[in-house]
Amino acid sequence: KSIAKLPCTYPALNTASFISSYNQTTPQDIAHRASFLINQPNWKTNETLKSFVSHMNPTVAAQVILLQNHHFSLALRFFQWVCQHSTYCYDITSRIRLLKLLVSSNSFRIAHKVVIELIKTCSSNESDLLKLMEALDEKRETGFRLNYPCYSILLMSMAKLSMGVLAFMVYRRMIAEGFALAAIDYGMIINALSKVGFVCQAEMFMSQSLKLGFGLGTHVCTSLVLGYCRKKDLSEAFRVLDVMSKSGGCEANSVTYSILIHGLCEIGKVEEAFALKEGMKEKGCQPSIRTYTVLIKVLCDDGLIGKALDLVREMIGEGCKPNVYTYTVLIDGLCREGKIEEANGMFRQMEKGGVYPGIVTYNALINGYCKEGKIVSAFELLSLMEKRNCKPNIRTYNELIEGLCRVNRPYKAMILLGRVVNNGLLPNCLSYNILINGFCREGHFDMALKIFELMNSFGVDTDAYSFTAMIDGLCKQGRLKLANGLLGKMIKKGIEPDEVTFTALMDGFCKSGNTGGASKLLKMMIENGCLKTCHAFNSILHVLSKECELVKQYALFGKILKHGLAPSVVTYTILVGALFHADKVDQSLSMIELMKQVGCPPGVYTYNVMVNGLCQFGRVEVAERILDSMSDLGVSPNHV
Repeated sequence: KSIAKLPCTYPALNTASFISSYNQTTPQDIAHRASFLINQPNWKTNETLKSFVSHMNPTVAAQVILLQNHHFSLALRFFQWVCQHSTYCYDITSRIRLLKLLVSSNSFRIAHKVVIELIKTCSSNESDLLKLMEALDEKRETGFRLNYPCYSILLMSMAKLSMGVLAFMVYRRMIAEGFALAAIDYGMIINALSKVGFVCQAEMFMSQSLKLGFGLGTHVCTSLVLGYCRKKDLSEAFRVLDVMSKSGGCEANSVTYSILIHGLCEIGKVEEAFALKEGMKEKGCQPSIRTYTVLIKVLCDDGLIGKALDLVREMIGEGCKPNVYTYTVLIDGLCREGKIEEANGMFRQMEKGGVYPGIVTYNALINGYCKEGKIVSAFELLSLMEKRNCKPNIRTYNELIEGLCRVNRPYKAMILLGRVVNNGLLPNCLSYNILINGFCREGHFDMALKIFELMNSFGVDTDAYSFTAMIDGLCKQGRLKLANGLLGKMIKKGIEPDEVTFTALMDGFCKSGNTGGASKLLKMMIENGCLKTCHAFNSILHVLSKECELVKQYALFGKILKHGLAPSVVTYTILVGALFHADKVDQSLSMIELMKQVGCPPGVYTYNVMVNGLCQFGRVEVAERILDSMSDLGVSPNHV
């Protein structure tokens, strides 16, 4: 059937009659009716067609597209439109089904255009692009092959998604099918390989590109700079920069310098990064928004908010207006420093300047409010976010759930979790872990255990943090048998316990007086190679100090040093207290001097133990001298 065989006009159809006729006609009739409507002027605004298409499945949509066999641009426009308006063609799976129907009808010319459109749609989602590639591989068996434009767009999307290995496989297929790649295709492959660290392979492609007569190009060299920076090989990255400066038509641009500046910041060479910013100016390349934002972030990460704000002023003075990422970095930095009011002021300033906050900006400020215990302000910001059609994500709700738990409202946090589900979001492992930790902190261990046990039934796997939080909570309640059983389940599930897990259980054994069980756990820690600090030893040392087992304490202190661990302030403080208990006052004072010599200065609790011990032995004058010297040493005495 063709459009020419259809009557010139259809009777006037209203939405109700059109939809009611939907189930009374064949798919072919429905396709022809839709085809007639999209051939009319301003068809996208036709309310009848909108209602009709909202119920259209991929089979009917494919028939409508096939009827436009002499009008490919209209066919493509309808494909794009139906994907936006049909509830049956909204997700990638349905769209792929629609593509398969077109291929099965041997309409390869339309199918190629649809493939390009789908690749563009998937260019920000690796999972969706992999589904599309799998479907295309299936259709190869029926004789459908991608043309050059499809392959070229596919390489672009792969470069964007850092899919280097698959980009190389696509390249091999293109060569096998006889395609001659353009300079832009080689550039995309080099970019994709560089992003995943295969810089040597990327350089091989660059050499091949040069042999074919293609120029070096700023984009290609910048990709190599990016690859070396991601490998933290800055010497090679600067080697490429040197090559760029000596090659005509391949000058480094602000993107190149921004990547290098970020690379320097990543390895802690902040001064060199700032020097490079000045160096690029001297070479006539003005720093971009990204250049400044990278440097502002590293200053915020180091807690140098004042300098970060100075850099923003410099940025504005250079005519470089901060964008949403710049403001988000500043707001996050201010929140981390506890300067919530300044962060809120920055939020208002960005809006006043016409920069609209994104979801990451809202999340940073919500997190800041929650950490300060200002839950009402955090929920007010959530309401503002929703009012402005900025849909909260699971991280937004996790920040709020943690905020409620922080102010001792875990049951309200549970209610909020229900709201998360109602809003179409799926709570993740972190959501449940926050709740478990919140209930444990409040002493509601049975509720925490119930949430822990329900996680798997909700399709969420428990992780090391889930087990550790429960083990720690149960140990604090004295339910060691259940906590030890959870450790066994954890290991059986293939989750390796870390130092925090073992230490939590060891602390429980020690507090119950079971030093034998604690020693066995310590041995397991050593065998598993997860002994990173002396915290586990401190638990046993504390028990031994109560039992006045000074010899055993010294032996354990020797083990700490034997395993290459640095004793902490807590370790030394326990030993100082033990020496006082053993009437060895002079040795206690010598231990204090040892702490200073090894770069582990005594803390306020150490001084409390020492002053108390000296007073008990009648050496009040010595205690007073120590008390007077505390302020000079940067330690403020407390009420104890």
